[in-house]
Amino acid sequence: MPQTTKAAETAGAARATASGGSPATATRAWTARLVVVGIVLSAVNLRPAITSLGALLEEVRDGLGMSGSVAGLLTSVPPLCFAVFGVMAPRLARRFGPAAVVCAGMAAVTAGLPIRPYAGSTAGFLAASALALMGIAVSNVLMPVIVKRWFPDRVGSMTGLYSMALAAGTSVAAAVTVPLTDALGGSWRTGLAVWAGLAAIAVLPWVPLVRDRGTAPAPEGGAGARVRAERRPPALRITRSRTAWALAVFFGLQATAAYITMGWMAQIFRDAGVSASTAGLLLAVTMVMGVPLAFVIPRVATRLPHQGPIVIALGVCGLAGYAGLYLAPAGGAWAWAVLLGISNCAFPLALTMVGMRARTGAGVAQLSAFAQSTGYLISIPGPLLVGVLYQHSGGWGLPIALMVALMIPQMAVGVLAGRDRIVEDEAAASA
Repeated sequence: MPQTTKAAETAGAARATASGGSPATATRAWTARLVVVGIVLSAVNLRPAITSLGALLEEVRDGLGMSGSVAGLLTSVPPLCFAVFGVMAPRLARRFGPAAVVCAGMAAVTAGLPIRPYAGSTAGFLAASALALMGIAVSNVLMPVIVKRWFPDRVGSMTGLYSMALAAGTSVAAAVTVPLTDALGGSWRTGLAVWAGLAAIAVLPWVPLVRDRGTAPAPEGGAGARVRAERRPPALRITRSRTAWALAVFFGLQATAAYITMGWMAQIFRDAGVSASTAGLLLAVTMVMGVPLAFVIPRVATRLPHQGPIVIALGVCGLAGYAGLYLAPAGGAWAWAVLLGISNCAFPLALTMVGMRARTGAGVAQLSAFAQSTGYLISIPGPLLVGVLYQHSGGWGLPIALMVALMIPQMAVGVLAGRDRIVEDEAAASA
């Protein structure tokens, strides 16, 4: 019997060798595929909590008795939560492992989405939204980190993949929230809560990875770990890097434009006489433009020594879209939706530059947390100010003028962030 067992083990080893890999190699390959699935499913859930609300904002305002200013505050909650909770992500990842943090983040989204529409008050709605957005925030920050460390030779293509999945989730939520709400009985509460099911699916791929403290396959044996510990670089003074600041401001201004679009664009079209369902489709068109472009732009960006030309091209599309919203919001609605969708692809470009502007995985983690947290802080006043201007002016002229005014510095700092620089080198030189 022992001889039979030994023979079986030998045969198994021979088959593994013949197939071109050891059991450890096969395990790492399986784990990498699981990470890809987890990245895609998580990315799909990073925006439905926001765009589903944008599609039903008028119904939520009426149901909870919100003024225009309070609704503007509601659209500013996502960047606030991303700024506050996103900065915690690297520390949590070091302690528990990034897979565990993302798993917990998706669980928080799953819990927060069904609670918020039934909380019964504006304060409860905001609190439950914050729970879901906390989970999104840590996942936002850790996606570039996981890509950099698991797929260091495929940063562009993997960033494109999860940016495309993110854009798909965003656009689908914008497009189907209103008809789905009607199909489920017409209650905006049901229309918002139903997205918790999609978030629950995203928890599953991360569960087998929760015990994994690392973010990439490690070399076999303990010696490699000791060498890495001995060669661990000193802490990066990220605030000493000009490129880090330029990237943070660029991230903040593009996030401002994106959250104004997600929170208010459907309402702009509805006020121009477009039906609620068509306005939701227009918002979906804006978001769906990110599906192909979010895959293409990172791949192109990684092949260019300077990403400034892409920044300028996206900014020009945004300016043209804003001009259209001001001059003929209903007449050219589909064209403006397409142009603003192209402009919003500054987001995957910013994520790609995060992966390109740092040399190490630790550097990417710090740069991602700094750029996203600082950027989201910068973006907080924008949607709120749009709500205030809209309420007090009675129209969309001043809010659109604000959007145009913010696009100019976005293009300028984007060109600076796109230069071929490494934040570790800049921080060391300034020190």
